[in-house]
Amino acid sequence: MSQSLLHQLKYRNKPQIGQFLGNSFGKLLLKQPYAIDWDMIVPVPLHRQKLHRRGYNQSETFAKGIGEVLQIPVEKVLERSKWTDTQTNKTRLERIDNVSGVFEIQPNQPVYQRRILLVDDVLTTGATLAACANILWKNGAKTVDLATIAAGGGV
Repeated sequence: MSQSLLHQLKYRNKPQIGQFLGNSFGKLLLKQPYAIDWDMIVPVPLHRQKLHRRGYNQSETFAKGIGEVLQIPVEKVLERSKWTDTQTNKTRLERIDNVSGVFEIQPNQPVYQRRILLVDDVLTTGATLAACANILWKNGAKTVDLATIAAGGGV
């Protein structure tokens, strides 16, 4: 069932699924003592061509659902500056190489000493999240925590 939901979210123009899952996830986080420890929620960005083709970023819809419940702003501080092939059929090492040097901080986006919840749709090997987290840390983020809708595959 979760695979079907994710497929609809990513490929069947159903951004409301991301919002719903984010709201649900946010409600679970509210029950945890660390739920208000973040200054911002940062979605993993899509390349502008893929964003244009899809019409929305599924990770951003998930992030907005979480942010709505936790009352934490969603900030698009990351940019995917290079086009990459899909990660779907790549090995762990190929995935790491595929996202190396792909992400940048958008101009005038302060992350220094900020506590960040980094959000993506699916965690497989962690290559994408690691690449994003490393850029945030290199730019002075105080903490970077991770949230995903699902995990599977090469974890």
